[in-house]
Amino acid sequence: MPLLRDESNSARIKLRSDRYRNGNNFIATKKSSNEVEKSLSSSTKLNVGQRSEAMRAGLLSTCANPDCRSGWLHFWRKRSAPIFEGGWSCSASCTLASIDAAIFREMAGKSAVSATHRHRVPLGLVMLEQGWITAQQLRLALDAQRVSGQGLLGKWLVREHGVPEQKVTRALSLQWSCPVLQLEHHDPEAMSSVLPRLFVEAFGVLPLRIAAGRILYLGFESRPDPVVTLAAERMLGIQVEAGLVRSSLFKPTHDRLMKAKFPATGLIEVSANSQITRILTKAVERTRPVESRLVRVHDCLWLRMWKRLPVSQPSQSADVEDMICSLPSN
Repeated sequence: MPLLRDESNSARIKLRSDRYRNGNNFIATKKSSNEVEKSLSSSTKLNVGQRSEAMRAGLLSTCANPDCRSGWLHFWRKRSAPIFEGGWSCSASCTLASIDAAIFREMAGKSAVSATHRHRVPLGLVMLEQGWITAQQLRLALDAQRVSGQGLLGKWLVREHGVPEQKVTRALSLQWSCPVLQLEHHDPEAMSSVLPRLFVEAFGVLPLRIAAGRILYLGFESRPDPVVTLAAERMLGIQVEAGLVRSSLFKPTHDRLMKAKFPATGLIEVSANSQITRILTKAVERTRPVESRLVRVHDCLWLRMWKRLPVSQPSQSADVEDMICSLPSN
């Protein structure tokens, strides 16, 4: 527990304060402020205005690292940054400890997520059961797909047998138990800050809109990606709904999004987890974000750093910086 020393009277006064998070900054509560006022003796040279200013600046905030051994408050270090996953770090070593714990957490969950598998009814059987295609159409489309060695079954049904694309998209939504999403009022510039450009391109994901600042809709062409969906939900702290978009609409919308301005992104390729920890710690200490979070996305670790808190979702691209690390294969 940090101590505040009164040099003139050689008195040590122990200060206790409950911490609550207001936005992304920790402040002392009214209850803790009263406790501090009662604890301070009349000989203390801090006046009321100075004490209030100290509390507003977060002077009494403590390090988020539970193993911190600093033993005293770092008066020269700004309490509003850097913040990692809601906690302030009093030193670079404490930032490193927090990031190392987060990496261990993400790596520990890797095997559990990858081990899950859900069998799906084949698309052709779904459409056959709904009466949208005949058995002969299905057989011919499968033969054409096998001979060519490429292409999705739905596209062969549309191309060779004139099956409406809407039926194929609807069948895919039944197969994956997700909705069909519309593209009305899609704003590529506004949605470009939701995910890093690399993820949008590599995983075929299309951020569509954020409804009421609480629900993000992600569109996919043929099947939703639950890993990307969960990562976005954990990173942004809002509910995420994944769905499908018609193929003929998905590509041109995706192409327009790729031309928008995305957040600055650093790409890292390392051979050991310890290297990732050091590199991400340097990034956080350099950027000094008012909030930052780490999540795993398939074989990558995604660190997002907010330079300024967003007034509303989504954030401005200039207020966000991303770091993406490819995980070692071993």
